[in-house]
Amino acid sequence: MDAIREYAKRRSLQIVREYSDEGKSGLNIQGRDALAQMIQDVSNGLAQYSSILVYDVSRWGRFQDADESAYYEYVCRRAGVAVHYCAEQFENDGSPVSTIVKGVKRAMAGEYSRELSSKVFQGACRLIQLGYKQGGTAGYGLRRMLVDQSGQKKGTLKMGEQKSIQTDRVVLVAGPEEEVKIVRWIYHAFVGEGKCESEIASSLNLQGVRTDFGREWNRVTVHQVLTNEKYIGNNVYHRTSYKLKQKLVINPPDKWIRADGVFEGIVELELFLRAREIIVERCKKLSNDEMLEKLRELLKQHGRISGILIDETEGLPSSTAFRHRFGTLVSAYRLIGYDPGINFSFVEENRRLRQQHPEIVASIINQITALGAKAVWLAEKELLEVNDELLVSIVLCRHTFTSSGASRWLIQLDAGNKPDITIAARMDAVNEWIRDYYLLPGLDLTWENLRVAEENGIYLDIYRFDSLDYFFALTERIKIQDLP
Repeated sequence: MDAIREYAKRRSLQIVREYSDEGKSGLNIQGRDALAQMIQDVSNGLAQYSSILVYDVSRWGRFQDADESAYYEYVCRRAGVAVHYCAEQFENDGSPVSTIVKGVKRAMAGEYSRELSSKVFQGACRLIQLGYKQGGTAGYGLRRMLVDQSGQKKGTLKMGEQKSIQTDRVVLVAGPEEEVKIVRWIYHAFVGEGKCESEIASSLNLQGVRTDFGREWNRVTVHQVLTNEKYIGNNVYHRTSYKLKQKLVINPPDKWIRADGVFEGIVELELFLRAREIIVERCKKLSNDEMLEKLRELLKQHGRISGILIDETEGLPSSTAFRHRFGTLVSAYRLIGYDPGINFSFVEENRRLRQQHPEIVASIINQITALGAKAVWLAEKELLEVNDELLVSIVLCRHTFTSSGASRWLIQLDAGNKPDITIAARMDAVNEWIRDYYLLPGLDLTWENLRVAEENGIYLDIYRFDSLDYFFALTERIKIQDLP
């Protein structure tokens, strides 16, 4: 910004508005709300300026397709708004030289991200092989221990907390003794008593035992405990890839990065291997026809099919297995001629949003605690309690189109628990990224469902924010002696 202001001063330009995507990746325009808003303002003739000042070509974006970067600049130039790169050694005047240099610079910006991605991946693989955990929760029965560069333990990280010193690392250690006992009981019940995952889950729920996220157990969560190698001390990484924000790839086992025996396991190796043997034998690879036949039998038995029903049925591959084999559950349903009469794409997108919700909640808790405040997730109410004062509801709002092509979002308000604030995260047009947020106070809103459009007038859009910085500022605790 200093370089841009100096450039404006030299050229006698007055800065009338600033657009800033702080801490956002420049790989694509998704999530870069400020850049998208600027392009929209320019395209709609709402820009009250004739020039756009950018630090350099890479700050315009490190798009993996250099033509995308050129396209956004062309949109501005077509609307009569010139783009200036303040720190570059060339004048962006449309001359052949500037066009050639810009093309090279755009390609270099994209290549920088590709090289950086490779270096980060190599560094993560090295840390995995040294026995350090890379992201994610610890899992039931385990905890994340923070250690310094010499390996000395510094303390246990709570759910949502992250390390703050670059040289610190995280390793897995055994959790509370009661959780460790439950994990071992799960293995003994499965291997020794022959109980299936759903029976184990029911038994745990009857005892009032909850998962590490404070939820009830089900077949899937028990299965995860029985199959994850971290319970025998193994560190496994790169099961999936999502490089440069491209398509998510599920990697085969031969591409996994692993280090065996780097943590202190809480389950005996022989017991774990026996559980794996049972699961592999039970889940022997079925042909497509065999899987579809089992699906037909389930339909004949219940008269309907759902992902939950598939997961709860013993002897049937999981709903995830059907998705991997046939692309989506929808495809599998169609192959057996089943039509439940609902919008399949709606179901698939809702499933994806449900999977994102715990990650977003954990991220919000992490940022609140980093400010010295307190945040606790009340699983039974599905509310976030902040500083023992505020109850906050967090909802993801699915994007839909009307018959005329207009965007709409449905905000479902929790009328039963009556939260003090509802954080409504509006998704983008493909329901993959968060577009913006509405911070809705419970005192001002009495509806149960709120249907919103792109623009909703001052009475509602006064609560709209591009980020949650305002909300986090509300939660921050300040010592009395620090007040002016």
